[in-house]
Amino acid sequence: QVQLVESGGGSVQAGGSLRLSCAASGRTFSNYAMGWFRQAPGKEREFVAHIGWSSTVYADSVKGRFTISRDNAKNTVYLQMNSLKPEDTAVYYCAARPLVLGLGARPSDYNLWGQGTQVTVSS
Repeated sequence: QVQLVESGGGSVQAGGSLRLSCAASGRTFSNYAMGWFRQAPGKEREFVAHIGWSSTVYADSVKGRFTISRDNAKNTVYLQMNSLKPEDTAVYYCAARPLVLGLGARPSDYNLWGQGTQVTVSS
């Protein structure tokens, strides 16, 4: 079983940047597809980005601003967030699913989740 721990959240002004990290422990990290999701107050959890072995997919709302990457040697997936907007404010979660199942863009596609990290963007 993979355990996931996010870090790197915080408060930033609009236009700023943050880099989130998600450290995985347990079974072989490289066998997992990794996703980032976010949930704002009163809203459903929504897809942000996911990465397989090397392929990536982004939500339209973050395309061109966010970059997902992974370092299998460090068992870590990253989300570089640039040009942040107030509407990016949310709790950000990383998630994992076996790579053999392919990539997934729905929360229900993932069965392993981190505890979340808060990102607050002020105008």
